[in-house]
Amino acid sequence: LTGDIVTIAGFDNVGIGETIAATDNPAALPYVAIDEPTIAMNFIVNTSPFAGREGKLVTSRNIRERLDKELRTNVSLRVEDTENPDTFKVSGRGELHLSILIENMRREGFEMAVSKPEVILRDIDGQKQEPMEYLVIDVPSEFQGAIIEKMGPRKAEMVAMHQLGDVNRLEFVIPARGLIGLRSEVLTDTRGTAVMTHTFHGYAPYKGDIPGRKNGTLIAMEPGETTAYSLDALQPRGVLFVGPGVEVYGGMIIGQHAKDNDLDVNPCKGKKLTNIRASGSDDAIKLTPPRILTLEQALEFIDDDELVEVTPASIRLRKKELDPTKRKRASK
Repeated sequence: LTGDIVTIAGFDNVGIGETIAATDNPAALPYVAIDEPTIAMNFIVNTSPFAGREGKLVTSRNIRERLDKELRTNVSLRVEDTENPDTFKVSGRGELHLSILIENMRREGFEMAVSKPEVILRDIDGQKQEPMEYLVIDVPSEFQGAIIEKMGPRKAEMVAMHQLGDVNRLEFVIPARGLIGLRSEVLTDTRGTAVMTHTFHGYAPYKGDIPGRKNGTLIAMEPGETTAYSLDALQPRGVLFVGPGVEVYGGMIIGQHAKDNDLDVNPCKGKKLTNIRASGSDDAIKLTPPRILTLEQALEFIDDDELVEVTPASIRLRKKELDPTKRKRASK
């Protein structure tokens, strides 16, 4: 309306939810508290052999300036320096909150590596407590059983269930760490028909370990370009994340191993040609299409010793330590 004040300049130390008032009538409006961060991860300058190939903004200064800019408008975000000047600890309201920031940065030309999301625990009265979320899922009746079954291993507790026409509303209290990767799984299991929302519920005693990834990874041994011949031989070993003709480097994760241990493999080996005619013709190579991970799926997949390499053109998985000898020594 005419006469309304829409912009105020000159105040650098005013936070969201605070009141600016005239000195002759300093009446404050009720303070609106902002939910505290529940998930943290490290944003790291990319150190892979492909660093600087696909991104324009790659230095720690570029990343820090972008995070400082985000802090002005993203009120639930927290950024802390670490002992390593190339690493920043970024905390947010959940995996989705931080993955949106990462996706925006990569579209702006940033290149970096990010670590596995970790829940922010608190020590309250000498007891380890973790953030809990109030989760609401609206799902068609035919998928209700699959969703309820999925919540058990994630330490979720059902508190209510309502029938809303053809849709069931399921309500849970779930640890914040139980939400990591849940959205994509719910959408997949319900063929995109579920609607999922969650809000901060408070802190509660630590609920115990949530089962993580049971399988190991397939790790490229050396740099090169993947070949169909080599990938065909690796298919029985697990699920591949890359197809033929993809550049890889030593220490890059190219698939999920069928067993529980990591396996170093060579996806770049070509078929040796000889002048000796074979008695029979070679079978045509039939490769299963690779499993292409989204950013959220990649963040859920990685373990503590792994990173997601994020660039404007690619999302790659890698080991923190690229040298296989040093990895084996550290695991002993």
